[in-house]
Amino acid sequence: MFRSIVVAAIVLSFPCLALAELPEGWLKSWRHPAAADRPLQIVHGIPGPRANLHGMRYYRDLGLGGVVCNVAFDNYLRSEDNWRNLVSAVEACKALGLVVWLYDEEGYPSGEAGGLVLEKNPEYEAIELAYDPSQPEPFIIRPSYEHAHAANNYHAARRCPNLIDDRAMRSFIELTHEAYRERLGGHFGDTIHAMFTDEPSLMAVNLGQLPESVRQKVRVVDPLDPAVKPLPSVPWSYDLPQRYRERFGEDIASQHQSLFTCDTESDRNVRRQFWSLIADLIAERYFGAIQDWCRANQLAASGHTLHEHSIIHHVPLEGNAIKVLSRMDIPGLDMLSSEPLGLARHGWLTPALPSSAAMLNGRRRVMTEVSDFSQKMGNAGPATLADMQATAAWQAVWGVTEFTLYYSPRDRSEDDYRAYGDYVGRLNAVLKPASLESEVLLYYPIYDLWAEYLPVGKPLDMGSQSARAREIVESFNRLGTLLSRAQVPFGVIDHEHLGRAAVEPDGRWSLGGHRFHTLIVPAGVELPAEAAAVVARLRQAGGRVIEDDRGEAYRDAGKLADAVRPTERFVPSADGLVLGRFARDSRRVLLVLNAGTTPYSGHLASARPGAWTLLNPASGEISPATKDSEGQVTIELGPRQALLLVENAAP
Repeated sequence: MFRSIVVAAIVLSFPCLALAELPEGWLKSWRHPAAADRPLQIVHGIPGPRANLHGMRYYRDLGLGGVVCNVAFDNYLRSEDNWRNLVSAVEACKALGLVVWLYDEEGYPSGEAGGLVLEKNPEYEAIELAYDPSQPEPFIIRPSYEHAHAANNYHAARRCPNLIDDRAMRSFIELTHEAYRERLGGHFGDTIHAMFTDEPSLMAVNLGQLPESVRQKVRVVDPLDPAVKPLPSVPWSYDLPQRYRERFGEDIASQHQSLFTCDTESDRNVRRQFWSLIADLIAERYFGAIQDWCRANQLAASGHTLHEHSIIHHVPLEGNAIKVLSRMDIPGLDMLSSEPLGLARHGWLTPALPSSAAMLNGRRRVMTEVSDFSQKMGNAGPATLADMQATAAWQAVWGVTEFTLYYSPRDRSEDDYRAYGDYVGRLNAVLKPASLESEVLLYYPIYDLWAEYLPVGKPLDMGSQSARAREIVESFNRLGTLLSRAQVPFGVIDHEHLGRAAVEPDGRWSLGGHRFHTLIVPAGVELPAEAAAVVARLRQAGGRVIEDDRGEAYRDAGKLADAVRPTERFVPSADGLVLGRFARDSRRVLLVLNAGTTPYSGHLASARPGAWTLLNPASGEISPATKDSEGQVTIELGPRQALLLVENAAP
């Protein structure tokens, strides 16, 4: 009986022992997550009856930290009644301690000011250089509309301004951002933390038409002309020829053919020059202009781009996704699915882009616009609480800290919504102050795709591209998928950031305050001079550079992980396991997730053994980690379950 009492006392003391291992500040945030750590509900317009303390308290009582909101879409930016409602709602949020972000458009894509930019000056419309070989003069400058995203999105068919026209973007900021500053500037940097821009992109590419059943429901603001032919096209602006001549000392008019059909080294160089200029223009004139304005007004620039999951689309949509996301203080992603196993298997590129842009530039915060849109459209939704939580954990593995929601509170119980808010808040209580530690980087081959990309009139896919482009994209996608399935935390890096990396004597290299030990290069890549020089110095210092040689070693997740030699890994591996690596206050912090539908039992093999504390974000429980007979931390995860492991402080 005495032995039983002693054993019971030891077991009951386990949580207390675990609590003793964590700093009091960590525990306080874990027990009571701050509003800034909780999700924000996206609310497009707050009606007068809700624009008060009672209406805003509804969001707080749902476990949320605040709202992403805008002046109501009805009579957008022109109704003083709607402005008064928004001001009243923001003042109520301030009184309740809620966070506010401002959404910068009437629907999407951003840049239109609800149509006011083009109403003010129709010359600001997005334009393209199109190629029609059936005509005597095959090169045509025309508006980008009928076959572009502007006419094929779920919000409205509406002509869009040109994001690489500096005049148009100044107009957008004046009409939108300055209007918010005039009425709400006193709350900037206090209650209002950020501006959210939604799916801005260049229009000169066919993404495919919406299903007919959807098209019939979409609001048509600007009628479509059926006589406009789908043609291969590239983005254009009023001063692009001048900018091209200033940059390269060449006349782009004499090189039009190289942009569309030819395949000599000279043609590829023209394409590389052209798309590098496009990337710089949109980064400067849209994303950079917004970031500069936000910083001057004590706000963070945030939002997400379009079609993140397909690297070939990055060329015509924004030139270089990492470059434009680097011009956001809180780069973001659009997460339309809440099916965690599918995301764990295939979804890596969407969060890797903003996460890497933040990491490479020495920032920490990353935003997601998350929903169960795909499940609801496929009659498989709404998502369950377990799926929502696992989707949140999967994104947190990639470094996401700001969760903005298109989930609907009407689709689930208030208890489930509060549980989700608590879950996200606990993840952020531990992870947001931590540093994302991805020691492996996968090279993002946009420099090569600039040279290879060939515009087409039909919806863009890889079948229309060169054999080399297909090889590069296949290798890049495969390597990222294998790393993800092998539970290797990694990021992506483009040639510009790689060219700025500092090589250290031990063979590691640093950028943005982070150190990396492995660079993985897809097949078929040719590095530009500055990036190649860094890689040469890496090799000389004994650094690890893995190049895809198309062999079997690079088609097996386990073999690739063996080559990378990550500090921690699951044993045994299993489908749907995900691992994120962080550091905080000289402690390792791991986030482990079983995105699958069956339980997992195994251990965490680590090159640096230590004692760990387990934190359960779903229940709030804290307990010591247990070890097996060989001293490895045991990992038991139910379906869709995530756990945080915090390394105990050294004695």
